[in-house]
Amino acid sequence: MKSNRIILGIFILLIGFVFTQCKKDEPEPVVVEKSIVPSRFKVDIPESISSNVQTKSTNNGTMSGNEIYQHLRTFIFIGESAADIVHNLMVAIAVYDINKPMNLTFMGDKDGRPKNLVVIENSDYENTTYEFQLTVIDANSSTEADGGKAIQVFWNTSPIKGIAILKPYNIDRTSNQSVPDVIYRIDYNEDGSLGYDAHMFVSIAGLPQDTNRFALNTLKMFAGKKGGVVDVYGNSNHPNAQFFTTETGFNWAFVASANQSENIGIAEVGLPPSDLNSTSRTEILDTYSLYQVFMNQIQIAYPGASQSEIDPYLVNTQASGYFNNLGFIQGGTAPSSNYSTLESRIELLKPFNPSDVSNLTLSFKN
Repeated sequence: MKSNRIILGIFILLIGFVFTQCKKDEPEPVVVEKSIVPSRFKVDIPESISSNVQTKSTNNGTMSGNEIYQHLRTFIFIGESAADIVHNLMVAIAVYDINKPMNLTFMGDKDGRPKNLVVIENSDYENTTYEFQLTVIDANSSTEADGGKAIQVFWNTSPIKGIAILKPYNIDRTSNQSVPDVIYRIDYNEDGSLGYDAHMFVSIAGLPQDTNRFALNTLKMFAGKKGGVVDVYGNSNHPNAQFFTTETGFNWAFVASANQSENIGIAEVGLPPSDLNSTSRTEILDTYSLYQVFMNQIQIAYPGASQSEIDPYLVNTQASGYFNNLGFIQGGTAPSSNYSTLESRIELLKPFNPSDVSNLTLSFKN
């Protein structure tokens, strides 16, 4: 999981990103008005299904459902970490009393390069008119193909609704030399349009190819909060993923739900090939269920194997997977009746089209 640790490292570096040595093109106002920058821009996901801390496998190193479900927590955590960055950037931006259209010039805290910040009103993007648009550009690279864009945020203030797009390389070129093409995007909404108190879509693209078996190069996921429950679904693509045969390239396609107060969660995982072009929940999660993919591949890799020889590889591969505050517990059977409500919820969720996520690209508004 070395490559995933690198990805997490990117997020940690970006959390420390702050605006320094700012110069406003206009005088400081005498009266400081309330900032127009949103105070929230993410949905918190319970640790039961989102964590970079892995529970230890009890299957003597044999590949089984344990490993698949344990990795799922990390992949969801990577998506949530992207949303954390956006939230922390909003906090950093808000301290500069951005209360109207304005221009700022500042030096990057890490790379020492000049950055230009511009806030405008009434910006149209993707068939929606937003009250405000904020753009940060790495000034020395403004003539490059991406225009040097580092951050672009569109938002409405009440209810909070917006889109944030970030390119770490242009935010801090000193720390992000190895990830020049990574872009991630957060769509956040509190208008209740999807039946949640708040929801977000997280998209990540352009992660560098890596030889690690479970390295991911794209991710797209949804998280919605309703009361004390958070629903999550999505896909992460893993070009090098390989199980029992020579076939490579799979999505971790998943649906999950978690109870915040009890810190318990449930997930169902499919392992469709990266190029599967389907929006069918049945095909993605049943035809390519964790159990079915493992069974099919074992039969190909080990023709004539007895059931007793196959069974160790099928441990915890039956849907669903159950989690608590420490992580993955078991697959197939609920540990208690506390999970019954969550079991019903995931039946209403489905992942994205695997091929769409595998070929995901992201860009800024021109």
